Amino acid sequence: QVIGLNPAVDVEWRVDAYNWNEKTVIQSSRSWAGGKPPNVARWLKFLGLRSVLLVPLGGDPGRIVLGDLKKWGVRVEAVAISEATRINVMVTPDSGHQLRFNPKGPKLSRPEWQAVFAQAVSGFGEHSLTILSGSLPRDANPNIHARLIKLARKHDRRIVLDCDGAALRLGAAAKPFLLKPNRFELSQWCRRELKTRRDFVAGARDLSGVTGGWVFLSLDAGGGVLVNDRDGFAATAAAPRVKALNEVGAGDALLAQLAGRVDAGDDPENWLRWSVATGSAFVQARAGRLPKKSLIKQLASTIR
Repeated sequence: QVIGLNPAVDVEWRVDAYNWNEKTVIQSSRSWAGGKPPNVARWLKFLGLRSVLLVPLGGDPGRIVLGDLKKWGVRVEAVAISEATRINVMVTPDSGHQLRFNPKGPKLSRPEWQAVFAQAVSGFGEHSLTILSGSLPRDANPNIHARLIKLARKHDRRIVLDCDGAALRLGAAAKPFLLKPNRFELSQWCRRELKTRRDFVAGARDLSGVTGGWVFLSLDAGGGVLVNDRDGFAATAAAPRVKALNEVGAGDALLAQLAGRVDAGDDPENWLRWSVATGSAFVQARAGRLPKKSLIKQLASTIR
């Protein structure tokens, strides 16, 4: 089960270069169902794993998201909302840094929130593991993820949480089975800048000490760190050197592989190795596209 409370339509504009204070011509444009939750659900499907995605959707962007998800074969439970689903825009030049613009998203009414929670609780009875992924809609209470984690624990269900800011801090205190921050999110939580691998491992251990469970820290090109302070487990994996064409959604690909390995009862060392390999395979594909599965296996074989 994947619960995503703020899905989006992702739009990529490709340009030759940025012309600051002048007109910049868009050479090509593509759009697809995006935001973290649809990305995770799409990757679960790609990896051959069964899942269902619970998302609130509204307006024409919501219909685009739903249409793409169905086209990809993702099972969707959509809660209709009155405000339109957000549209994220990324601007990609031929060389240089990519610009990304993400709106806050729609505001859900009380009845819409009640419908989301009812669907979520229903899913807890059907699935052994739930992924809570992404940002919260506009003006949402930051304790939403924490409330869902507590409800899942009452149903003896494991939660994998991927969020940031206040939602991460409150979610961690609710003790999910596994947290997946990136380096920026962990630094936010620690309230200090983390620079070295020793810093990252120490910060992940501190976070694991609060949750009582697993923490997977994604370090982009730096690979990943997996710790469980209670069990005295700590391991790191360096990412293979690859040419990155796009990094938007790499963490979601990694998360899907990670959750699948956890749910299958695989060893933690394999959670780390295969997840880092999946993220490394992802960045070698253009935005919105998927790499070959054989590439993931090839990269995993190089990680020790």
